Amino acid sequence: MASWQWFHRLGSPKWLSGTIDRWLPWVLGLGSVLLLVSAIWGLAFTPPDYKQGNSFRIIYIHVPTAIVALAAYYVMAIAGAVSIIWRMKVADMALRAIAPVGAALTFLALVTGAIWGKPTWGAYWIWQDARLTSMLLLFFLYLGIMALHDAYQNSASGNRAAAIMSLVGTVNIPIIYKSVDWWSSLHQPATLKFTEESTIATEMLQPLMLAIPGAYLFFIAAVMMQLRVQIARNEKNTRWMAERAAQ
Repeated sequence: MASWQWFHRLGSPKWLSGTIDRWLPWVLGLGSVLLLVSAIWGLAFTPPDYKQGNSFRIIYIHVPTAIVALAAYYVMAIAGAVSIIWRMKVADMALRAIAPVGAALTFLALVTGAIWGKPTWGAYWIWQDARLTSMLLLFFLYLGIMALHDAYQNSASGNRAAAIMSLVGTVNIPIIYKSVDWWSSLHQPATLKFTEESTIATEMLQPLMLAIPGAYLFFIAAVMMQLRVQIARNEKNTRWMAERAAQ
């Protein structure tokens, strides 16, 4: 019963706005600290890789952004499902808020991957690599969902189309994860494993284990800020928003 009460509260823009105001400074602050510590640790104190030298250090940007970009799509798809099933306007706002953040993270993962690929593979981009092309597709999915929101004169139709596309696009996420196992790829197999021992050196792994939760927290903070904009835009004519603006 308590869980359903929480679910219904989450559907209230007023309650969500107050929750964001309380938690945003803490989430943003902790995420920033973790990212800063991991960057200093990984760039200044981690020894060079015996094969790649110092070029491997881009891992502390590339890997966290890629991981969170994939997770963000699942969260966005869940918001799309909630929108379709329960017609919660907060779910539509969340989908709108997540899409640009996810697109930015995917773009950063693609750019850093290309920079890392040049000294490692001898090329910035190789179309035959399944992970590269499926990650690029993820970027276009984010952009497509953003475009669908404003492609209809009726905002409800745009929200529904974006929600459906977000669900359809989830088929791409397992392909990205498993592409290195299913097809010949320049990408190495996963080095971070939950059921087996990770194959990355411990001194390289430790700062990465700070960067990943830092990237998640930074993503949450960015979505919170986007949600504040969406709530202000959608609730501008309500009494509670007017009272809040007058404070």
